[in-house]
Amino acid sequence: MVQVREASKSFTSLLLSLMHNAHWDITAAVRSIEAATASTDKYHHTYSTTSIVSAHHAKYALESYISRKIFQGFDHETFYMDGSLSSLLNPDQFRRDCFTQYRDMKSMDPTELLGILPTCHFGKFCSKKYLAIVHPKMEESLFGNLEQHSQVQAGNHPRSEFYNEFLGVAKTVWLLHLLAFSLNPAPSQFEASRGAEFHPQYMDSVVKFSGGRVPAGQVVGFPVSPGFKLGNGSVIKARVYLIART
Repeated sequence: MVQVREASKSFTSLLLSLMHNAHWDITAAVRSIEAATASTDKYHHTYSTTSIVSAHHAKYALESYISRKIFQGFDHETFYMDGSLSSLLNPDQFRRDCFTQYRDMKSMDPTELLGILPTCHFGKFCSKKYLAIVHPKMEESLFGNLEQHSQVQAGNHPRSEFYNEFLGVAKTVWLLHLLAFSLNPAPSQFEASRGAEFHPQYMDSVVKFSGGRVPAGQVVGFPVSPGFKLGNGSVIKARVYLIART
């Protein structure tokens, strides 16, 4: 998850910079992201038109949006790209195959890999997730055209700085997925809900507080990235944006 977090931060930083350069209303964009997060939360449907995120914390809302999109389907062996049941039909072989793919791909440059095999499973994953994260209107606003969208829809992978940063995130999530499905049992994914109490054994705050301790009365404003429970009882904590209880 460390690699996922660093790659996600890097891509988020680039995307936010492009939004600033394109004169986006960042506050309005954050409100839109918060509204989308609230609408998918089965426990907290109320949403205020006032953002809970301070202006200099917009990066966390954007990272939350990217994380939610790219981790969607993580619980399925192919991210629901097809109806494969290999993990159920031949679980031992499937776990071995996942670990072999993880080991072989770990040191690969994703750009070089997709240059050779653009429509491999990883390539299809990248295409699906890019189109889910980067809406056509977003791309046109940021770059003045839809060239990258057109290339991805055609089954190709752009050689741009922006797409290369995206591939960094996609590769780390894909590797995490391969590693997860090579374990027996596979880790279970969890996400903090808006308004939930802060539990330090399961959550990490993306905003650091003075003294290094989260003060009393903090609740989850929105989830930033998921956590995982491993079969041996270990926990990889979910990352959350905290706000004061109102």
